[in-house]
Amino acid sequence: MSLKHKNLLSLAPLSVEDIHLILETADSFKEVSGREIKKVPALRGRTVVNLFFEPSTRTRTSFELAAKRLSADVINFSPSSSSVVKGETLLDTARNIEAMQADIIVLRHSSAGAAETLARGVKSSVINAGDGWHEHPTQALLDLYTIRERGLAFEGLRVAIVGDVAHSRVARSNILALTKLGAEVRVVGPPTMIPLGIEKLGVRVFHQLDEGLRDVQVIMMLRLQLERQGRALFPTIREYARVYGLTSERVKLADPKAIVMHPGPINRGVEIAPEVADSLSSVILDQVANGVAVRMGVLYLMSGAS
Repeated sequence: MSLKHKNLLSLAPLSVEDIHLILETADSFKEVSGREIKKVPALRGRTVVNLFFEPSTRTRTSFELAAKRLSADVINFSPSSSSVVKGETLLDTARNIEAMQADIIVLRHSSAGAAETLARGVKSSVINAGDGWHEHPTQALLDLYTIRERGLAFEGLRVAIVGDVAHSRVARSNILALTKLGAEVRVVGPPTMIPLGIEKLGVRVFHQLDEGLRDVQVIMMLRLQLERQGRALFPTIREYARVYGLTSERVKLADPKAIVMHPGPINRGVEIAPEVADSLSSVILDQVANGVAVRMGVLYLMSGAS
């Protein structure tokens, strides 16, 4: 089977079958990372360009490792050392890179819709690695993979997404994917951090953390996106941590086998207590590890190699 999409810009166009195909393809690549020689020749002769206009640790490294483990040639683009500082536009930059026969462009950008704009202007496949507040498709896919790996079925799964939902591209992508797969999704946070009308996406809104966590099987914590907020949306960070921080006591309100997730970077002592981040219920490092396998699957399917 192959993915019938040239680009991965959003999870909205993907069918349930598409999502399962990506997760099953990731299964076949998961064991590669455990080998002594962590490489397969699936994308030998293909070129992947990582175009990152925002800081990134996990996503950029994960895409680079994924491409290299598939034997692709990888180019990492840094705006600070490119012609972008001389006024070159995103589209002109990408077209110049494409002229060098790049097959796949992985884009991280601060502007919502940047990946879609780029995809309309180039022939290469484009993967959205996060665009502003909009979406982060591969993060949601690796989250799904991690949930599935823990033996949890998506149909009827109770999930709480907690924190700065309004400014979180991870929250939006997860909501689109989880509701499509039949999960019951709750968003929890102060009114200033919950978008108006978000119920239209099929979620339930809670402003009290204890109430929102009750009996859920998955707790997905989000960091405060202070760099995107522009103004104070809560009196103080200390107050936010007191009211919306995930503590060991609050975890007990959830299902006894609940897992705790976080897309990173985590702010210990703010949205999540250190003892929770490091607990047995935490799958945060599993998410990071699974990101490589999932992105290997996405790159493989987007390349048409299947």
